[in-house]
Amino acid sequence: MKALILSADDFEDSELLVPYYRLKEEGIETDIASVKKGKIKGKHGYEVKVDKTLKAVKADDYDILILPGGKAPEIIRNDAEAMEIVRHFFKMKKPVSAICHGPQILITAGLMEGRRATCYKSVAKEMKNAGAIYEDKEVVVDGNLITSRQPSDLPAFMRETMKKIKK
Repeated sequence: MKALILSADDFEDSELLVPYYRLKEEGIETDIASVKKGKIKGKHGYEVKVDKTLKAVKADDYDILILPGGKAPEIIRNDAEAMEIVRHFFKMKKPVSAICHGPQILITAGLMEGRRATCYKSVAKEMKNAGAIYEDKEVVVDGNLITSRQPSDLPAFMRETMKKIKK
């Protein structure tokens, strides 16, 4: 089992760190990929080491994808490699967990049409315009897609994410 987190500077600290450490706690190898090497810095000052650039990611090597929120999805959604990675996960029906602004990456990749999902309230209109069936709930599970709205939803988000991993 191997997990991949896509993020960039200005990520929502808890939305990256809680999944990262929860996966590590389960003994799951977890890589953080971004547009650049080195470290990325969260909105609240936490820094994390980037394991791979998006160009270096081989999506086949991973079993689950995590998309944290904050302002980072605005950067990630403009990267062609990131779009290929998320499309691969959907095509292979692997679990994808996106929280807060994270679903913006999926919107840009054209993957939300007809999917049940949630997101941060300011993204809801964009999600609906992309053809998603928006639900204002702490967590929405639609097949292999898990979405949540905000940091306070992290317990439900991780509960449902871990269920997908343990199957």
